[in-house]
Amino acid sequence: MSMILSASVVRVRDGLPLSASTDCDQSTGMQECRKYFKMLSKKLSQLPDRCTLKTGQYNINFISSLGVSYMMLCTENYPSVLAFCFLDELQKEFITTYNMMKTNTAIRPYCFIEFDNFIQRTKQRYNNTRSLSTKMNLVDMQTEIKLRPPYQISVSELGSANGFSHIPVGEYKGTGKISAAPHQRLEPVTLPGIVSFVLSLLCGGLNLIRGFHAIESLLQNEGEDFSYVIAFFLGTAACLYQCYLFVYYTGWRNAKSFLTFGLICLCNMYLYELRNLWQLFFHVTVGAFSTLQIRLRQPQGKSPDYNV
Repeated sequence: MSMILSASVVRVRDGLPLSASTDCDQSTGMQECRKYFKMLSKKLSQLPDRCTLKTGQYNINFISSLGVSYMMLCTENYPSVLAFCFLDELQKEFITTYNMMKTNTAIRPYCFIEFDNFIQRTKQRYNNTRSLSTKMNLVDMQTEIKLRPPYQISVSELGSANGFSHIPVGEYKGTGKISAAPHQRLEPVTLPGIVSFVLSLLCGGLNLIRGFHAIESLLQNEGEDFSYVIAFFLGTAACLYQCYLFVYYTGWRNAKSFLTFGLICLCNMYLYELRNLWQLFFHVTVGAFSTLQIRLRQPQGKSPDYNV
């Protein structure tokens, strides 16, 4: 018999279970699937937003949106379009019912346990397909799945169910290739971080404008020093690279940010004759502030074990 067996709502960044339906089946296959649920919840930030894991006689499907993932376990013959319609319905209800700020600041497992009632009601409705009245949604979902099919995770990619080996993402059907290396996500952006980003762009723009003016002056006066042009453009590159380091994770990120700040200081020291003290102070201060924000915005930590 094809049916949905259980469902869970999990926070993407750390795998914290927010709500889950209860399942009474204690068979060996179900016990194994619970282990796969636990492993997947720790890897959600590295996976595409729509995935399927086939585990013999069971399938695990999930979708992720706005930092929350909606996972479900069903029998292998349960229609894929119904499974993702079910998850889509959970997602819409959860987003409508709960403030995302509350979701992001939750610190204990199953703090939205009252959502279990909606999961159970929806699960019963989808297990009785004759009573479903969502034909239009099914058609839309079927079209969407054809255009952007879920990424198929194999059991071999997960490794041993008792271990926590790396999941290589490989190729996500319908959206091209995703790098096999895990995509390291950074912590959420703060207001000071946004301010530093904007100021770095401003400094980069000012350096760029002054650089072009220096080129014009060089063309008009043969005695002008071309090294000033280089200093302005190096300053522009350094400011833009600070913006890049703030937004994206790279290896040796903190060291690169300090070296970039050093380059900003050197450029401004060389341009001492062309800028007043307030301009020098502004550029160096913005560089230091951006370096600090890059240092503070660290990669998200390893997912803790919530025993799910």
